[in-house]
Amino acid sequence: MHQLPARPWNGLTVLDTFCCAGGMGMGYYLAGFNVVGVDINPQPHYPFPFIQGDAIEYIRAHGHEYDLGHGSPPCQAYTPLNAYNHKTYPDLIAPTREAFETAGIPYVIENVEAAAPELRDPTLLCGPMFGVKVYRHRLFETNWSLTAPEHPKHVERCTRNGYLPTPEKPFMTITGGAHSRAWQNAACDVMGMPWIKVPAGGDIKLGIREVCEAIPPAFARWIGERYLDQLALDAAA
Repeated sequence: MHQLPARPWNGLTVLDTFCCAGGMGMGYYLAGFNVVGVDINPQPHYPFPFIQGDAIEYIRAHGHEYDLGHGSPPCQAYTPLNAYNHKTYPDLIAPTREAFETAGIPYVIENVEAAAPELRDPTLLCGPMFGVKVYRHRLFETNWSLTAPEHPKHVERCTRNGYLPTPEKPFMTITGGAHSRAWQNAACDVMGMPWIKVPAGGDIKLGIREVCEAIPPAFARWIGERYLDQLALDAAA
């Protein structure tokens, strides 16, 4: 188990659903929250308490027990690649929203840009906003006020997928493929996710999938801090 960094606790707990390997969960943790993850698949490297089960069913049954809900429903139904593989994927954004609304808690729902028509007034975040060297656009719907920071222009050169960053091309392309352990470890460094680095002899396929599907913790840390700011404003009003 990767040793968690020290941080002050703010007294609140996040329900991190569709949690995968814990990129968002770690961000909320660094913002001061306790974190509990839920995913239908085993997540052997998730760094916080984990419950294997159906995320939407868990929100409906237990969401009211948490201070903030986060959901990252699978994105395959919305990605352009779906036009080529002709598979049918569930559209889980609306059911996730309905579950959080029924639970009566503030929430964050994350997905890819192509899912914008399914999201309500989403906020776009990207790596350079937080000093993360990967161009990774993600949308975040909230039922509380969230305004994105300035979005730096994409001026830095980016490596081709499967290649390590260089001084000339300092940004990485982090998407799936038959990559090396060195590439997977470098991708973890760029994303800020050292706990999923694959050691010698480890399951490289799992490690590649974990980092390629992840969201940098910096995104969730910023979101969590903005939520705390909102709570402070509400308390002062």
